[in-house]
Amino acid sequence: MRRETPEKKRQDEKRLISEMIAYYCQKKHGSAAGLLCEDCLKLEGYAHTRIARCPFTESKTFCSHCEVHCYAPEMRERIRELMRYSGPHMLIRHPLLVVRHALTGMQNKNTGKKGRGEG
Repeated sequence: MRRETPEKKRQDEKRLISEMIAYYCQKKHGSAAGLLCEDCLKLEGYAHTRIARCPFTESKTFCSHCEVHCYAPEMRERIRELMRYSGPHMLIRHPLLVVRHALTGMQNKNTGKKGRGEG
């Protein structure tokens, strides 16, 4: 399997998080499809900024496995809640995005930071 460029990984991560936020906002906040409430719009902007500035994009698996937490604690908790809710639904709604994300994570598993507690 061929490795993706860091920019391609960033774009894929941004697209996936945007899809997750859109689904969450629609189901939890009653937003119309394709629209985000003000809070979710801010969360999306924050997440995109963090993804764009990540210095480990080339070698990391998932943000949750990174030793450097660039999200503020409150925003990290909001993202966790959103992912817990939206994640299982993404496999049905956007299977190719999810599979690509998982494959990229597995591909980088041995080159990036490993899970918490390992060292």
